[in-house]
Amino acid sequence: MPTQLNQRHNANAIRILAMDAVQQANSGHPGAPMGMADIAEVLWREFLNHNPKNAKWPNRDRFVLSNGHGSMLIYALLHLTGYDLSIDDIKAFRQLHSKTAGHPEHGYADGIETTTGPLGQGIANAVGFALAEKTLAAQFNKADHAIIDHHTYAFLGDGCLMEGVSHEACSLAGTLGLGKLIAYYDDNGISIDGEVEGWFSDDTAKRFEAYGWQVLNVDGHDQDAIRKATIEAKAETTKPTLIICKTIIGLGSPNKQGKEDCHGAPLGMDEIGLTREAMGWADATPFAISDEIYQAWDATAKGADLEAAWNEQFAKYQAAYPTEAAELSRRLSGELPADFETVANDYIKACNDKGESIATRKASQNAIAALAPNLPEILGGSADLAGSNLTLWSGAKGVQDHADGNYVHYGVREFGMTAIANGVALHGGFIPYTATFLMFMEYARNAVRMSALMKQRVINVYTHDSIGLGEDGPTHQPVEQVASLRNTPNHFTWRPCDTVETAVAWKKALQTANAPTSLILSRQNLAFQARTDEQIASIEKGGYILASEQGDLQAIIIATGSEVELAMNAHKQLTEAGVGVRVVSMPCAEIFVKQSSDYIESVLPSAVRARVAVEAGIVDYWYKFVGLDGKIIGMTTFGESAPAKDLFQHFGITTEAVIDAVKSLI
Repeated sequence: MPTQLNQRHNANAIRILAMDAVQQANSGHPGAPMGMADIAEVLWREFLNHNPKNAKWPNRDRFVLSNGHGSMLIYALLHLTGYDLSIDDIKAFRQLHSKTAGHPEHGYADGIETTTGPLGQGIANAVGFALAEKTLAAQFNKADHAIIDHHTYAFLGDGCLMEGVSHEACSLAGTLGLGKLIAYYDDNGISIDGEVEGWFSDDTAKRFEAYGWQVLNVDGHDQDAIRKATIEAKAETTKPTLIICKTIIGLGSPNKQGKEDCHGAPLGMDEIGLTREAMGWADATPFAISDEIYQAWDATAKGADLEAAWNEQFAKYQAAYPTEAAELSRRLSGELPADFETVANDYIKACNDKGESIATRKASQNAIAALAPNLPEILGGSADLAGSNLTLWSGAKGVQDHADGNYVHYGVREFGMTAIANGVALHGGFIPYTATFLMFMEYARNAVRMSALMKQRVINVYTHDSIGLGEDGPTHQPVEQVASLRNTPNHFTWRPCDTVETAVAWKKALQTANAPTSLILSRQNLAFQARTDEQIASIEKGGYILASEQGDLQAIIIATGSEVELAMNAHKQLTEAGVGVRVVSMPCAEIFVKQSSDYIESVLPSAVRARVAVEAGIVDYWYKFVGLDGKIIGMTTFGESAPAKDLFQHFGITTEAVIDAVKSLI
């Protein structure tokens, strides 16, 4: 067993790299990496099962740095243990196109499991990792083969615990008994504004005990105590564990340790010199790490052995259970079943043949019921609104009662639900979907942004999509939310108008592997729209001609969701009046604008400037399609409390308003 002195010297390598990188960048947070270095040294050198030469090894332990402002901690760990992160990458901290960004960014460097920085979301992602591990293990492990068997470790700080999302996620983790989740709390008592006791006096231990966690307390600079606590945490398999580590922020800095001065600013060259001296660090050259320390940290040989042992185990599993092994490999690769396209297209055709006029939330439930039996990787859930979002289906099994289930009752935890789903997606083996009312997407907004930023396939089911939800009133009536989602990079927003468009939306969402999708669905019944095979095929392009003009094209009506019916009624009356008008249904504008210029021109000819958009949401988004000389029928205010029919009339979102707008333009 290594001596405390050697361990401290190894941990000091993290401190050296952190303070030097932050100093060179003249930007960053040295305090957290320096304060948590001893905890990291024990975890990464003695417990973490990982392979630096294959960061995607399926049965690796997951590590999450929830207090992501301390990013130099994970960068130092990745560099020291042998990942593809060179000393030049460390020197390029916070520079353009660097692997070592300002906060850990998933996809920038091997070994970064999730993007962290928005505090609290990292620990929520970790709950998702642990949930995915437990569920996947229950689905695939056999009595003689524990093929999925790993831990999730998370570091978090005061800020993570102050953010409400940590309550949502950690409460659920306790309820679900995620025993392979182990979190280390950097209890240093300092945030940006100074000593936190004036604004954060929670009894954290009692809080987590109330959640159903095991709680341990240690000196965060006593490696022996950290080791013993980690062993105890791993021994508890029915509860997640929080190890509260009392630490000193910026440990090693003679004049700044324990103060907010080292939280988010460089130490300064003079203080760095004093820190080196205090630590007994012989080499004063910035970024200098001895070969001896690199050898002590190198995890490549151990990692290769761990993966090789697992590969041997998997080969035995494959021989004994070839069907399960093939299915597990498929799911971990993120590939859909080979017959998915055929199954989905057959279902879309069946919807068109049936021609039901139902709410799109019901159409969504029907789509889940049709597609999910062929997609065992689906792991869905709703924020206490399953009966309204219609996300439950006949084959749904709650994970709270069935470890191998496929449905999560998230409770009223919109933000936590979505951040957990991000962790599930990042873990692999699942396609998560979440659900709530569209209005309460606002609670989950930053987690939706994070799934887009991280390019994760998370499907968000948002129902009660407009003033059409009626009597609940303006608090529940979303008007600006769809525009907000559409303006999010690398995110696709579908607002289908009937059963067929809803089925296509689900198909595309499931096929979109590198971006999240939000499905915007109605409470009220919507009229079925008859289509040709060519039109059905065009739905996937995001926008298409649903009703063509008679004679010369004079005007175009663009509509989505429930307002497509208004547009079609207007088309009928205008056509009878001799007006050459077409209706363009645009269920996904973000996909439409990615089509070829020829296709876009064929749907929205640039020469036709008489354009009207109609949608029961904020009007501003649609100017990009109708131009400043076009007209938009929609919302410019919040809603009111009344039955849906009265509201559409009150706000002027009617067939008559569309007809009048078209006539005024031609």
